[in-house]
Amino acid sequence: MNVLIIITDQQRADHLSCMGNTVLKTPNIDDIGNNGMRFTNYFCATPICMPNRANFFTGTYPSVHGTRSNGINLDPNIPTISEILRIQGFHTASIGKLHFNFYAPSYKKKVKSLENIQDWMLGKIKSPFPTPYYGFDEVVLTTGHGDVCSGTYIEWLEEKQYEKLDFLKNRMRAIFEYYYDTVLPEDLYPTAYITEKTVEFLKNYSEGDNKDKPFFLHCSYNDPHHPVCPPGKYKDLYKPEDIELPSNFNDGENLLTHEFLGQYLSSKYTHLMPQKVNEEVARTFIALTYDAIAMIDDGVGKILSTLEKTGMADNTMVIFTSDHGDYCGDHGLILKGPAHFRSVINMPLLWKVPGLTHTSVSNSLVSTVDLPKTILKLLRIKDRYHPELNQGRDITSILKNPKERVREQLLIEHDEELSEDMILRLRTLITQHHRLTLYDGYDNFGDLFNFESDPDEINNLWYKDKELRSNLVERLLREIISLRPRFPKREAYN
Repeated sequence: MNVLIIITDQQRADHLSCMGNTVLKTPNIDDIGNNGMRFTNYFCATPICMPNRANFFTGTYPSVHGTRSNGINLDPNIPTISEILRIQGFHTASIGKLHFNFYAPSYKKKVKSLENIQDWMLGKIKSPFPTPYYGFDEVVLTTGHGDVCSGTYIEWLEEKQYEKLDFLKNRMRAIFEYYYDTVLPEDLYPTAYITEKTVEFLKNYSEGDNKDKPFFLHCSYNDPHHPVCPPGKYKDLYKPEDIELPSNFNDGENLLTHEFLGQYLSSKYTHLMPQKVNEEVARTFIALTYDAIAMIDDGVGKILSTLEKTGMADNTMVIFTSDHGDYCGDHGLILKGPAHFRSVINMPLLWKVPGLTHTSVSNSLVSTVDLPKTILKLLRIKDRYHPELNQGRDITSILKNPKERVREQLLIEHDEELSEDMILRLRTLITQHHRLTLYDGYDNFGDLFNFESDPDEINNLWYKDKELRSNLVERLLREIISLRPRFPKREAYN
């Protein structure tokens, strides 16, 4: 069976119409879930781009694979699902965002990145892209966000002789903005490039010599991650004045006194930290986010249509997901960061497996680290070819029966530093009904919310229900102990 994974950047679970959004329309993405399984309780293992993409490809947590933060290249010696499938005879290709290497300039000259935005802009890195790259035979690369993108995409713009290319190359700081109007037309925007190249891959594959060889295709959109700047007709699809703010929007005022988060809500690190904003900014940001997702949805429609026309749909597993969410107005915040509210840790997961899944919804707990093991099991790759260390669970039983459960809880790791005096270390435990978060260095303080009685997460039970708190703290500790690898291996009896 072929595998097609479509992943967006910074999209929360309820930003799909099939997941309950009554304003945003995503008919093409919905089609995956409507003909497969929709997961309501899918959570990232880290709500940051590079770590959670590494979590997915390795099936391990940051404390094991080492990419605990943006700015740390994924160790090429750690097995990835793409490398395993390549060895097993799959043709592997990635189109769009990868983020296995860091985007920004490095602290040390000897540390290099093949995904450095500026190096591609300046022509210091050029095609052909060296492969295999983390197991990918083919790489079509977009590095960056919004219209501040490079990689092979920038070479494509050069081939198109885009007249404002120099302008784009000289506005790197724009990547830290919330939103703005792009100068790019629809057909030259990164989303259009990723869609075009994915459709091209599928057409060529169906007609080429590899027709009898299964493919593993990673189609990765850079949107709707900020700066949100959808082009052309997409910018006007949703109006800020029509956006209804979340019911917990005003909770942002209360967060200013939060023992850990309060100090960070006006941080200068806008790209990496939650930002407390006013109603006008929140509405505009949400509307533009919807616009960006609408453009992706149209692209997904073209991709799925190509699968059907080439006759490969009946033999292709399709997964739609995102790397993490965005507050998008929840608690008066936008962007992402070390505030593990549901909007930033709960992402969409739609999974269609021909001959296995049927139209269904599951509320079973699933973690990002569960995906690679499950894909390998579905593809009937023998266990001896799986990574020696895999911390995820096989959720095949859930895909067969949405009421099945393979987890009672899951762990979220968050460990990064933005400067010498800005170190962020926290751990979160998610159960079917609760979220517990502990902050390193903050004794006798944490977050404890009941998802059922308090879906807005505004009633912190940390001081109110000590028995529940003690129970969940113990469960968190036991989860950490059980996941810790037993290295090095024992070499003798005594």
